[in-house]
Amino acid sequence: MIAIIDYDMGNLRSVAKAFEKVGADAAPTRDPSVIADSSHVVLPGVGAFKDCMRNLEEYGLVKPIIRAIEAGKPFLGICLGLQLLFDESEEFGPHRGLGVIKGRVVRFPEGRGLKVPHMGWNEAKKRKDSRLLADIEDSSYFYFVHSYYAVPDDPSVTLTSTGYGVEFTSSVEKDNVMACQFHPEKSQRTGLRVLKNFSSLR
Repeated sequence: MIAIIDYDMGNLRSVAKAFEKVGADAAPTRDPSVIADSSHVVLPGVGAFKDCMRNLEEYGLVKPIIRAIEAGKPFLGICLGLQLLFDESEEFGPHRGLGVIKGRVVRFPEGRGLKVPHMGWNEAKKRKDSRLLADIEDSSYFYFVHSYYAVPDDPSVTLTSTGYGVEFTSSVEKDNVMACQFHPEKSQRTGLRVLKNFSSLR
């Protein structure tokens, strides 16, 4: 089963229904034993970085997440779930993240004639091969909603990049940890392919 971390900050229903559409057994949970017994773990996120980290800590979910990653389970962060994997965010901050991937989360620069948040469809350019993106064409379009983006210390973790005033990391992969700034559950057929690919990982 795929455990979708429930910490009152994610669009759990739409993520669960998207996995259901691709034939995967996925359910929201905040039970550490269910997370430990799961085959895959998903960390979605909507809202402010500080609030999300606070909820993860208050629900006692930080250790189960780290244990799942250390156990080698396929792990997927979505939107803010990607940002939480980094060391810190400057959103109303600085605030410390999970520290799974070295780097920080910064706001889109002002004054470039672009609206913030970055909202809508944009292309993701592949920077390396990955089973997460199997059968997905380079520069495919995905749906984004965010005002901040991650800057990894190690560029080799960047799976795709996207241009919006700056060229930013729009998905990452490090060992069994994958994450995307875009919302695959809102990205129609291509996004569903990402979730199907993830659910097939072993």
